[in-house]
Amino acid sequence: MRELHADVVIIGGGTGGCAAALAAAKSGKSVIMTEETDWIGGQFTSQAVPPDEHPWIEQFGCTRSYRTFRDSVRDYYRNHYPMTAEARVIPNLDPGNGSVSRLCHEPKVALAVFYQMLAPYINSGRLTILTNHKLHAVRMAGDNVLSITVEDRKHHDFHELVAPYFLDATECGDVLPQAGVEYVLGAESVDQTGEPNAVVGPPQPNDIQAFTYCFAMDYLEGENHTIAKPETYDFWRNYKADFWPDKLLSWTGSNPRNTADSVRYELFPGTKYFPLFTYRQIADPKNFQTGLYKSGVSMVNWPQNDYWLGSIIDVPEEERQRHLQGGKQLSLSLLYWMQTEAPRPDGGQGYPGLRLRKDVVGTEDGLAMYPYIRESRRIKAEFTVLEQHVSAFVRNTGKAEAFHDSVGVGSYRIDLHPSTANRNYVDVSTYPFQIPLGSLIPVRVNNLLPAGKNLGVTHITNGCFRLHPVEWNVGEVAGYLIAYCLQYGLTPRAVRNTPDELKKFQAFLYAEGVEYFWPTMYAV
Repeated sequence: MRELHADVVIIGGGTGGCAAALAAAKSGKSVIMTEETDWIGGQFTSQAVPPDEHPWIEQFGCTRSYRTFRDSVRDYYRNHYPMTAEARVIPNLDPGNGSVSRLCHEPKVALAVFYQMLAPYINSGRLTILTNHKLHAVRMAGDNVLSITVEDRKHHDFHELVAPYFLDATECGDVLPQAGVEYVLGAESVDQTGEPNAVVGPPQPNDIQAFTYCFAMDYLEGENHTIAKPETYDFWRNYKADFWPDKLLSWTGSNPRNTADSVRYELFPGTKYFPLFTYRQIADPKNFQTGLYKSGVSMVNWPQNDYWLGSIIDVPEEERQRHLQGGKQLSLSLLYWMQTEAPRPDGGQGYPGLRLRKDVVGTEDGLAMYPYIRESRRIKAEFTVLEQHVSAFVRNTGKAEAFHDSVGVGSYRIDLHPSTANRNYVDVSTYPFQIPLGSLIPVRVNNLLPAGKNLGVTHITNGCFRLHPVEWNVGEVAGYLIAYCLQYGLTPRAVRNTPDELKKFQAFLYAEGVEYFWPTMYAV
């Protein structure tokens, strides 16, 4: 077993992991970051999810480095793609013109930009990235992590990673159970949190939001790109959940903001119904010179391929694999249904011209390298953010709770997708909120911090903390916090709980472009 040393070891190279690596390396610390897939970047890349962001993202409400990332994505298109003259000069260019975001783009462009931003530290040797490396074991001494062992999935050997500090930036909080970190999984009860939308009765640790295997497709009218019939297509073709208004494979779904109502979808614009193809469109031919794209390219992350038949966290490996395969089969079945049976506005059935774009996501099966994970294990933290801190329906102050230890900001509705407990959407208006440093500090373990969705939030508030800008902010602050602690001989707990040190750290963050307070805003 090879032993590697660094100032910081980051397990998980997703959105939060990359932001943490950038912050720590920029601060002069040596970093090792592992990633179990081929691609770093997480939600942006291996999970193939265009960013969900708040309405003010072009002006404020994110970190400077996140804004650099967004600007760099646009510049990458301008510098490397044959764009139209009109598109090239749009300041806030949206390459895909998808309706979900002000910046819909291809996963490979995000991947290239991540490597651009990290290039100085990779090339200088300050940052080592180990892709296709999966967590294997954690070695502890009391309340401290001594080392973490990862497996090289391609060569089937192991590396023991040693550092004074570690970050869990995995998508499911995988380091927490192996390190014995106290954590929460699933839905807390009203008795535990007092949250209006928490579950009544005992907590439900297996009540976890659906995950989704995203895929990309385009549409070539008159051609036939129908895939082979998926193995479990007949099951999915007939599947209807009790809480869902129609079969899952249909153009009808629940209204997230009022689940008593249904929503009607259509594939393309042109009818009175919501067009799904342009919802997460990541390439719009109108932005590029004629012939570069034969069609728009759309990323399918829709209600119809949310998988909620079982959890993939804290279950036996055989069960986990069964549900992962189930999620893949659902997504392929959705594509096959659209190609062969989906009702068209002209009265016909099926769109055989829909083409699975395997090249866009970099896989043989055409599905994203990793499922889109909405909910993780969450640390038991020094401070946990509750619905009461952010909900526009609970608070009568016109703003979210102000945290004295704020280290960032975010804004998104509490948006919980259907869950493994057969609960429908939970969708709650929120005020723009702050990220308290206490939510990044475990109650006991000293040198392991969360760097993603695994911070101190609840099942409910995870719904507004889980999106791209907030995960980036959490990871970036975690990276800076470790660098700050190493620089001044402090612990994360001491930084938070010593008023003078907290003020100094907040000033340090602000100088690095981390916003931690909002102007007066409205609810979303």
